[in-house]
Amino acid sequence: MKPTRSSARALACALLVQLLTVGSAFAQQPSVTIEKLVTDGWEVAGYISAWENRSLILFKHKEHKHLVQCSVLIDVMRNPRVVTYCYELR
Repeated sequence: MKPTRSSARALACALLVQLLTVGSAFAQQPSVTIEKLVTDGWEVAGYISAWENRSLILFKHKEHKHLVQCSVLIDVMRNPRVVTYCYELR
């Protein structure tokens, strides 16, 4: 059975709404700050400038088996200009 144009549009709209809902749920999760990681005893294990305005910082802690990676975006056209997102690597 070949989908009609209207059913294809309806499916595309449904997928878009689902992606936006999932994306907003992730955006609402508070991320750990680099300042909090350093204060809690995490040490920088590695650093790389991924591309022009984004860097990745890897943190390790002697009491934890997992690592934490922070993505740092610096963009003078945004407000705030520095956007940081940290997440655990297990």
